[in-house]
Amino acid sequence: MSVAPSTPCWYFNEGLCRSCSLLETPYDIQLADKARHAQQLLPCDEWLEPVGSAEFGFRNKAKIIVSGTTEEPVLGIVRDGIGQDLRDCLLYDRAITEAHGPLTDFISRAGLIPYSIADRSGELKSIIVTANPHGHLMVRFVLRSERHLEAIRTHVSWLADRIPLKVASINLLPTHVALPEGDTEIHIFGDDVLDMSLGPLDLKLRPQGFFQTNTEITTILYATAAAWVDEVSPATVWDLYCGVGGFAKSMASPTRTVTGVELSEQAALAAGGPPMFVAADAGQWAREQDTVPDLLVVNPPRRGIGELAEWVRDSDISTVLYSSCNLASAVEDMAVMGMTARRAQLFDMFPHTDHSECLILMSR
Repeated sequence: MSVAPSTPCWYFNEGLCRSCSLLETPYDIQLADKARHAQQLLPCDEWLEPVGSAEFGFRNKAKIIVSGTTEEPVLGIVRDGIGQDLRDCLLYDRAITEAHGPLTDFISRAGLIPYSIADRSGELKSIIVTANPHGHLMVRFVLRSERHLEAIRTHVSWLADRIPLKVASINLLPTHVALPEGDTEIHIFGDDVLDMSLGPLDLKLRPQGFFQTNTEITTILYATAAAWVDEVSPATVWDLYCGVGGFAKSMASPTRTVTGVELSEQAALAAGGPPMFVAADAGQWAREQDTVPDLLVVNPPRRGIGELAEWVRDSDISTVLYSSCNLASAVEDMAVMGMTARRAQLFDMFPHTDHSECLILMSR
């Protein structure tokens, strides 16, 4: 006879959500298994002890699928075509959890029609909520069209009276596709950016920008990267795929020239704009420069740096600091670049899953 799992999560125990696939495994074993797998995948001169996360309350961002009806909306996920409420998910930052009730009431108050995946009808597809380190929120309503634009604008002040809302926007995703958001963003309330500063690091996040999902681990990751770079002591650093500029800003000093390159113009402007931050395709920009840096920083998407690895191989760059959320692609890139891993460390951004972030210092 099978025994029902017993975890702190009611949704998991009832079989309503299994996104945390490793939840039944004690966290210290999860972390040890991830570290062991990483070390098997990446030969390295020195592997440091893995950095563990808080087990719950660490997620600073929630992509909340909206289903149900205007009168009875369901905020959470969709399983087998049916909406499943996840308002009490243990992973969320407390500010996000506490916002679920007011957001549910807001949908009914503003007369928003949840989108039906099965019928391909309705308007409100999801709500993306980001919490900053100070407990303030950015809320983005992902809609099929502008039909509810004025209704949201009319009632957003009501919402701001009930949650710590700093930024609100509407994102338009008109097509029936499995994407989290569309290209068009319409600002409707508050500031243009959410303050994501980590201690002395002045970081700003625009609605369509990227920020690591685990604030505590991100703080440690940036500090570790800065310490490693200080040991190398390069005079010039390029941070490609720089996002909000966390790595670049953590490494900046009066004796070091740091340049961050990010494809998103909005992200580059939020980071601080030129001359330190440039909006451009990282690979194209790098090839157009007359010189190369003493140290290159890359924090690419899961697929890795692609053809840029060949450019690094053929350049005079001798040291690369690579932050990877997919170690397999980083290993492939390292081989193409002709680099050897000198030091590496695992940062557990995503407890209860197989995913993690690894920081790798490479040289020829």
